Formats: sequence, C-alpha cells, structure tokens
Amino acid sequence: MSRAGGPGSGLSNAIVVGGGIGGLACATALARQGVAVTLLEQAPDFSEIGAGLQISPNGLAVLRALGLEAGLKARGAVRGQAVHLCDYAQGAQVARLDLTRLAAEQRYYFVHRADLVDLLRAAAQEANVSFETGAQVASLHPAALPQVQMASGGRRRAELVVSADGIHSVGRVQLNGADKAAFSGQVAWRALIPNDIDHGPEARVTMGPGRHLVSYPLRDGRLINLVAVEERSDWAAEGWHHADNPAHLRRAFAGFGGAAAQMIEAVKEVTLWGLHHHPVAANWQGEGVALLGDAAHPTLPFLAQGANMALEDAWVLADCLRRQPRDAALAAYQAKRITRARRIVKTSEGNAARYHMAPGPLRFAAHSGLRLASKLAPSLMLGAYDWLYGHDVTKA
Repeated sequence: MSRAGGPGSGLSNAIVVGGGIGGLACATALARQGVAVTLLEQAPDFSEIGAGLQISPNGLAVLRALGLEAGLKARGAVRGQAVHLCDYAQGAQVARLDLTRLAAEQRYYFVHRADLVDLLRAAAQEANVSFETGAQVASLHPAALPQVQMASGGRRRAELVVSADGIHSVGRVQLNGADKAAFSGQVAWRALIPNDIDHGPEARVTMGPGRHLVSYPLRDGRLINLVAVEERSDWAAEGWHHADNPAHLRRAFAGFGGAAAQMIEAVKEVTLWGLHHHPVAANWQGEGVALLGDAAHPTLPFLAQGANMALEDAWVLADCLRRQPRDAALAAYQAKRITRARRIVKTSEGNAARYHMAPGPLRFAAHSGLRLASKLAPSLMLGAYDWLYGHDVTKA
C-alpha cells in the first residue's frame, strides 16, 4: 500500500492503541504509507495468548495484499478443506461444506492466534512501527490533535489515534458512551489438545441440544482447537482468560459421543468465556479518533469473523486515509464498513439457534434438509456465503 491514488490525509504520525490483529495490521498499513506509527499495547509483552482462529477468504485477501500469506503458511497454518456439520450422539455427518469449491484465490486457513500476531508484529517492525508494551491507556480525547491519557499519568498526542483495544475499548466509550453488555445466555469453553485422533484439515461443528462443539487443527495439524458452547441461564464473566475445571466441560457435554467425546476427554486445561451481546457502535470516528475491530463491532463467535472483520477494517481505514484528508477519510471509513459489520453481527447471533435444536420433528426436518442439500447442491450451499467470503476490500 503506497501513497499513490489521491491527495491522501497528509498524516505524519499516528498512535494505534491495541496490539491485536486489527491494531497490528492497521499499524503496518499506515507505516507503509509513510506515517510514523507508535503502537501502544497494555500487556507487558506479546506472549502466546489465545488459541485458534479461522481466516476466511475475505480476511486472507488483506493478509495477501500485505504480502503475508506465505508467512502464514510458514507458521503452520492449516488450509481448510471443508466444514462438517455432525450430530452429537455418535458424530454422524449431517452435511459437508466443501471449501475446495471456493475460487482458487479464496483459501481458508486455521491458525493459532499467537502465530498470526507474531507474523503481523514482524511486518509492523519491518515497516518501522514503534512498540510500547505495558502501556495502559486511561482515556482518549478527540480533537484537532487528539490526545491519549496514559494510566501512568503521561499524555500523548498524534494527528490520528486508532482505538483497536477490543470489547472494553476506551475509545468506544469516548465516542459512544458506555453500553451495557447483555449476557447472551451462552458460555464457551476454549481448549487446545494434541491431535491424537487424526483430525483432518476441516472444521467440525458437532451439534447437540442447547450446545455445540467446534474443532479444527492447528500448527501443521499437531494440535486441535476446541470451542464448546453451552446455553445456560447463569452469567459468566466476559472475556476468555478465565480458567475453569475441565470436569465442568465434560459434565456439560456428557451426552456427546464419537470423536467429540474423545476430544473433550483429552482436555487438560480450559478457559471459560461468557458470551455477551453488544450493539455495533453508532459512532466509529470523530475528530481524529477511529474505532477498529471489536472496539467498533463486538460479535459472537458463531460465524468465525472477529479476526477477519478486524483485518478488513484495518485495510479500509488505511486506504481511506491514503485517498482523502483525515476527517473525510474517517467518515468514509465508517460509511464503507458499518452496514457489513451489522450484517455479520446479526448473522452470527442467529447461528447458535441453528446448531442447538432440540430432538424432535423440527430438528429432524432441518437436518434432513441439510443432508439433501449437501448431496444434491453442494455448490449452492457454499454460494450462500458468497456475500461474506467473496468480499475483497483490497479490490473495492
């Protein structure tokens, strides 16, 4: 990404708050345009936090445009071949979404979050982004020259501040006021286990009454990433760093058989994640401050789009700033992204109900329809996702 193509923002410096996937991608794209970027990360270091991610073709388009697809594969990303929908009792296949039917350039990968962060951090360093870890931001203040108030008491100013600091974003609160997260009635356990069952290069969604299990391989197939979701009435803390007892996971999924039961039995360490609804932010930008990723549009994980949306945001924001003066660019960024973000968030919220159907005529009819469509019209099933996977912000 270069300055060619328009008058550009004329930015000379920027601060990016948050060293996650969106923040690192945005910092890299801006730095490659000649902007002096400082990235502030609250953690003391870039440790191996998190587990698996699914990088769908729309997110991969950004990584490819940044020249990072080869690095993704070199770090052990597994190219996905299919998505299997399975019944919980014995793991029998209900339907198969054949990812090899995607266009040649539309690849799908499973990757460890730490490996993707490492790849993006290396790209940012090569682009001369400055890093500060252990940098806790207390508040952001939009202005002609926006200000970052540090928890330590210091202040920073830059021509642009990008708030890529997740669901507890200080920038989101500044631009929109506080919103009350609503518990979704669902919790998720996350775990990594050795791939001792020869899990192939596909995502499996094992569907049961009021719960489902997602599994896929990581790191050249040596590991399996598990996300187990259960409906419940009691609240669990939001976030995904809350350690839990694997016995709680096993008890919740006691009725699952086949490979799902084997994988759950192999769990030694697990974290619990309370899933919450947040509204898509009404205001993504104002006076030199822009929201990016979960700071703008937190989403439930049932469409595997969190990281992909952050990558899309990063590219579009940098591209708008390449083409227009700052304030016009920020307004254009929100206009280009907000409708798509709302659609993805809404679609994700609806998927859990389709996975969690109780035994009975409705579940039987739904699963029978999926089996039939999978056999007779596999391309039609995949085509239902063209609006999602076929969207390439690097060509827009």
